Amino acid sequence: MKAFNKDIGSLGEGISENYLKNLGYRILEKNFRCKCGEIDLIATNKGYICFIEVKTRYATNFGVPAESVTFSKQHKIHKTAEVYILRKNIIDCNFRFDVIEVLLSHDNNNFSVNHIQDAFQLGF
Repeated sequence: MKAFNKDIGSLGEGISENYLKNLGYRILEKNFRCKCGEIDLIATNKGYICFIEVKTRYATNFGVPAESVTFSKQHKIHKTAEVYILRKNIIDCNFRFDVIEVLLSHDNNNFSVNHIQDAFQLGF
């Protein structure tokens, strides 16, 4: 089951990356990891550095994908973003935390994407 979930996650991240590129985003990092956690995608768009969490599901039986980005997960993403900012020595830049939901179809290769910009905020 874990391998299946990882495959679904990777598929959703690929779909999200293409979606963002088509909107003019520039991808800076994919799967940035440190001791604090992981950020799926880091991109720039319209003067913002966007830290993006991708959630992929086949169904919404247990809620929409973004609901799984709990306060605890948000805190991990925030701490990981701080590490990224320090490592890259980024100053005087706007930051944003986005969530992208990817819903896959059981029946065919169709999918839908819901991009929630500025999905949550935590103080820097």
